[in-house]
Amino acid sequence: MPALPSHAGDTSLVLLPPEAPDSAAVIPFHHGVKPPISPRFSISWSRGNSLRVSVFKQSPQSDAVTSTSSNETDGGRVVELKLGSAGDGGGGEIDDAAQWRRIAYGSVAPFALLQSRKNSMSALSRMSSSSSYDAQWWAYVLEYSREINSLLGYRRLPPGPAIEDPRTVLKRVEEPTCLKAAWELMEVFYADKQSQAWLPERLVDWLADFDSLFSGTQPTIHSKLLDFQEELVTLQAVEDDPRYWEAISSALAVGWLDIAVKLLRLHGSYQLNQLGNRETENGLVEAVAVLISKMPRMRSKSAAGNLGECFKSKPDFIKALEKWRAQITKLDCSAFWLQCGHHQTMEGLKSILQIMLGNASTLSASTCHWLELYIAHFIYIRPFTAGLESMYTLAQKCLQVKPVSRPHKLMKLFTGILGENTEVVLAECSKMIAHAVELLTAGSTQADIVLHEERDNLGGISIEELHRLVYAQFLSSHALTWQIAPIYLTSCIKQGMGLLEILLSKQPVHHNQVLLKNLEICRLYELERVSSNIMKVSYEWLEYITGSMVRKDLESSGFSKLGMNFQWEGLIELLGSDSRIAGGLEFLHKYRDFKRSLQQVHDGTATDAAQRAAEALISLMKNPSTPHRFWLPLLYDSLKLFNWQECPLLNVPQTNLLLNKLQELSMVRLRPDFIEADLPLQALSSVRLALATNLGRAILDH
Repeated sequence: MPALPSHAGDTSLVLLPPEAPDSAAVIPFHHGVKPPISPRFSISWSRGNSLRVSVFKQSPQSDAVTSTSSNETDGGRVVELKLGSAGDGGGGEIDDAAQWRRIAYGSVAPFALLQSRKNSMSALSRMSSSSSYDAQWWAYVLEYSREINSLLGYRRLPPGPAIEDPRTVLKRVEEPTCLKAAWELMEVFYADKQSQAWLPERLVDWLADFDSLFSGTQPTIHSKLLDFQEELVTLQAVEDDPRYWEAISSALAVGWLDIAVKLLRLHGSYQLNQLGNRETENGLVEAVAVLISKMPRMRSKSAAGNLGECFKSKPDFIKALEKWRAQITKLDCSAFWLQCGHHQTMEGLKSILQIMLGNASTLSASTCHWLELYIAHFIYIRPFTAGLESMYTLAQKCLQVKPVSRPHKLMKLFTGILGENTEVVLAECSKMIAHAVELLTAGSTQADIVLHEERDNLGGISIEELHRLVYAQFLSSHALTWQIAPIYLTSCIKQGMGLLEILLSKQPVHHNQVLLKNLEICRLYELERVSSNIMKVSYEWLEYITGSMVRKDLESSGFSKLGMNFQWEGLIELLGSDSRIAGGLEFLHKYRDFKRSLQQVHDGTATDAAQRAAEALISLMKNPSTPHRFWLPLLYDSLKLFNWQECPLLNVPQTNLLLNKLQELSMVRLRPDFIEADLPLQALSSVRLALATNLGRAILDH
């Protein structure tokens, strides 16, 4: 696919599809190369659906020596651009089919448990006040959300070096996904009601985990820190580089205190050979670092290694915040700044103090996109939320300050949540929508009304039921996940059971395990009519294999290998012996009993086993469903019964029955469709002689 660079300085590619040269797709990307940029780009394929784009710096027009520092004279940068994620504004998608199946199976138990609890709570709330169950219900919803969230884990990255580089700013063990980011965002707003008091801090943690997902199409603080981390190795005096102070300001603006303090302590004044000459400068840097590490935070607790002092109550937090800002103001007005001999350090630290004091213009300059600016406002300007409406108004103001031409799907989800736009929220979490509906209905009254309202244009069902049916259809389309679709179908009151019957009726019956699972589901949901229909089809199939597998046992193998291919014995046990539905199955049951008894006779068991085998043989020969072609093999394998030494096993009527069957067989063999058994030539005469001998002994015994 040919590609042309847009105007010099723009961070985008214009893709021209060969089949539609008039239509162009503009894909912006962040490369980090400062102008002037060369109009020449090098583009090559990378792994998967990614392009490797090399962006070059414009070569100087003269040989004059410029005053730019060495870090600004780099030749360019190589950027990997994912084409598949261009349409939605970023990568981080789960493409592994096995991973999706793991999520599908893992989410069944939490979903079923929540439905059971919902039904129980609904029944109890009708008997007493529903307010007494609210706290318990929120605990159930949060437990459900966290169990689903644990399934949407990160994608593992290759292990890093064994010895950590002291200049490593960002550590990444796992790569985040959009699905997990979307779920955690909904959990913050809809499910975790206990953490609403420290919602800004939850958003700080969320951005720290998932800001890298926005880096595909626009600059982010995460990408800025990654770019600077690569340059740290080549920098001798980091405090001389403006990007050093920009990185600290950006990390601090979004509440990444540990990164800001770590970068500050890379300052050259901390080196042993510099302490004597730069004592005041080092003191100012350390004072700012201590202030950052002591920043008050309105949250219950902080993760291990995170800086800041946590406060659970609003009065304690306000008191600590006022004291902290007073210390910042005092430091800002200190006379020690006059003794600081390094201009970049003084300007950089002053800018950091302005961020901590909540200067709006400094915060805007330190952030890259509107969502980062939005969270920075909550940290330093308005640390307390006042409802979704005011939060949505602030988001619109931040969007005006930092507009985006191609918003990421997570940004759309964020504004959809703040604007209480249920349709937008559903559209942006489509992959787990059947499970996300539980969070929306629990956390938003408006969403509960929209999702549970029955709609004529949907056939009288609600949006909630529609999405469960769609998800069940998705599960039913794969041979490895169809058996969990009934969990979601049975939760749909209107159309679920009808579709479940169709699903079960379409499953193949010639696979033993599938049939067993099918009948088990029918029994679980009391679908007797469906089970009966499935058994009818199963009987027809078993009658078919009666003419193949059993024929191998009786005709080809003889008794010496009888039962070696009888692999469907467990299936017969499960299906039962309802002769009113199909006689072929009754024959299989009787044949199985005969086979077992006959095996004991050949193993040398007593007369009781031989008597049972003889009774099973008579039952088989009386059964009208026993095929004619099996008569002679059955009788031939029973020669030992006819010649039993101790006593005749068959009485006179039974022996006459078998002799009549032999006579009838001689007539049946004249039919053109009769299949001869693969038996010795003397088989018929041997059986006739043995029956005649048994008849004589039976007459004498009688």
